[in-house]
Amino acid sequence: MSDLIERTVAAVPRPDEAAMRDARAHQDRLTKPRGALGALEDVSVRLAGLAGTCPPPLPAPAAVAIFAADHGVHAQGVSPWPQEVTAQMVANFAVGGAVANAFARQVGAEVVVVDVGVAADLPAAPGLLDRKVARGTADLSQGPAMTAEQVRRAVAAGIEVAGGLADAGHRCLITGDMGIANTTASAALIAAFTGLPAERVTGRGTGIDDTVHARKIEVVRTALARHGLPGGDPLDVLAAVGGLEHAALAGFILGAAARRVPVLLDGVIAGAAALAAAALCPDVVAACVAGHRSVEPGHAATVEHLGLRPLVDLELRLGEGTGALLALPLVQSSVRVLHEVATFDSAGVSDKESRSAID
Repeated sequence: MSDLIERTVAAVPRPDEAAMRDARAHQDRLTKPRGALGALEDVSVRLAGLAGTCPPPLPAPAAVAIFAADHGVHAQGVSPWPQEVTAQMVANFAVGGAVANAFARQVGAEVVVVDVGVAADLPAAPGLLDRKVARGTADLSQGPAMTAEQVRRAVAAGIEVAGGLADAGHRCLITGDMGIANTTASAALIAAFTGLPAERVTGRGTGIDDTVHARKIEVVRTALARHGLPGGDPLDVLAAVGGLEHAALAGFILGAAARRVPVLLDGVIAGAAALAAAALCPDVVAACVAGHRSVEPGHAATVEHLGLRPLVDLELRLGEGTGALLALPLVQSSVRVLHEVATFDSAGVSDKESRSAID
């Protein structure tokens, strides 16, 4: 497991500056005003740097991997939902009945559900991968959420899922998650990796009231103090206050980056996992695109820390990969422009005259 993690980190490429220069130059030759596509031009340039060529491959077909796990910190009363909902939602994903399934059908993305730590035995189902490391984590406010072995197994599982999807021909991978109480672990991870205080990064998750929110902040603050965070090795931080799905998502992001496949990040859970992946390998950020901006305060802190610009801001807070799925056509369109839009030369239009007319 450790060898797989180390090999994957070593395989993550640095952004190809020459390909990025070519992409910027090509954008400037297209039959449109310079910079007219705004953030989409930046996305296409970054994906050229990841691929090492201009234009980069079209990020299609795409697949969303929904990593599911339970959390021992649920015992602290940080969520109004019973823990059994995690397993129930996994069953819902498996039959195509969740919002993520509907959005995936809309954009033509495959859905894969990965059990890395659900606290129940799940029946086999199409599209459900059994990668269970444990039946949920321990309570992060009372001790480490995971052992060192568990966190490495979960990271390795994420790497393997990313590799399997890439081998199957997917050219864009999307992060999804399911786990009751996972916004509490996310807040702890974000505070640990950014150095921000618990009250700045702990949100209301599924819609808790003021009393439960205050309790949730105190639980995160207690966990950080108990484990001496921020600070420490990234895998140790994950083991201390993360979830099995966070660890698996960190591996998923690393695995995709090592294959030069872009990763479209969802909200606060994916953001927390991306912080862990970036702490293990800073170059992994070049493979990441922030699909949307969650209303969770920790997500705003996360994308700022990673230097990413969310493409969609619709006040979403569902998770599952929903916000990232909505952003998929934008990412695909940004690359399609480099492949299909005519240049001034190919269109037989004078660069100088046309620019004076449309700039």
